[in-house]
Amino acid sequence: MGASMIFDSHSVAQTESIAAELGRTLSGGECIALNGPLGAGKTQFVRGLAIGLGAEPRSVSSPTFVLLNVYRGGRIPLFHLDAYRIAGAEDFESIGFSELLEQNGVVVVEWASRIEKILPVSPIMVAIEVTGKSDRRLVIEKTGK
Repeated sequence: MGASMIFDSHSVAQTESIAAELGRTLSGGECIALNGPLGAGKTQFVRGLAIGLGAEPRSVSSPTFVLLNVYRGGRIPLFHLDAYRIAGAEDFESIGFSELLEQNGVVVVEWASRIEKILPVSPIMVAIEVTGKSDRRLVIEKTGK
């Protein structure tokens, strides 16, 4: 059983706040599939998740070149991955993606559509659409576990 929520954000702070609310509801073991164009605010969304999990938001940065950032210090670890520069799902597997899913933290994947075939059965889908200079529409779909 799934539920979709749609939020309109008019600033980076509002996007972070929406994500922080989601972060407060997470208990570990979730995978968040994050999609949106370049500059849509995917990393800002992850910063908000860190806030909601009690981790240090200033440590959040895009893992585009390193593929994986790990944020500890909150109630559960946050694993932040970026599939933008990978050649295929096999590259993601080689960095231990399936093992991360078993760590009982929150695994967030930017550009998740690039590795769709290896995502878990019921990820939380987050789509960020640019609707204006600083306006975004966020669609968060929680699928059943």
